[in-house]
Amino acid sequence: MSSFQDKDFHQTLPTKRMAAGCLFFNEKGELLILDLTYKPWWGIPGGIVEKHESPKAACVREIEEEIGLVCHDLHLLCVDYLPETDARTESLQFVFLGPVLTQADIDQIRLQPDEIGAYQFLPPQAALSLLGNYLRRRVQQVVERPMNSGAIYLEDGQY
Repeated sequence: MSSFQDKDFHQTLPTKRMAAGCLFFNEKGELLILDLTYKPWWGIPGGIVEKHESPKAACVREIEEEIGLVCHDLHLLCVDYLPETDARTESLQFVFLGPVLTQADIDQIRLQPDEIGAYQFLPPQAALSLLGNYLRRRVQQVVERPMNSGAIYLEDGQY
């Protein structure tokens, strides 16, 4: 019989998919959004958390892969639990806040052409209208609060 300290026991426990994304704002307070070549809506820098990778490490990796910026100064804004549906398994979605991007930072952006067609900075409310439904609900909950108010927990995009 396995004990709770046994690796074999832990491997029998449920696992959840995870993804992590990052909000970047420019000096005008506009939100960076990305035109995703593989989806009909826009998104934010980020992606799937790989096996044996932390959500923050995944976000750092995805930022560098997708927009060419190296950014380790990320702060957790939100964790969103998405329940299983007919189309997907349950997951945990993490949203981090990156530093304000200066024009010099923006000039360093290099898009990953296989995944990102373009980028733009928009006022948050305008950006929300271009995001996919699940991400939109999550980002809306975050941008409606002061950014220094601490991380929030959501279930299916609801506080």
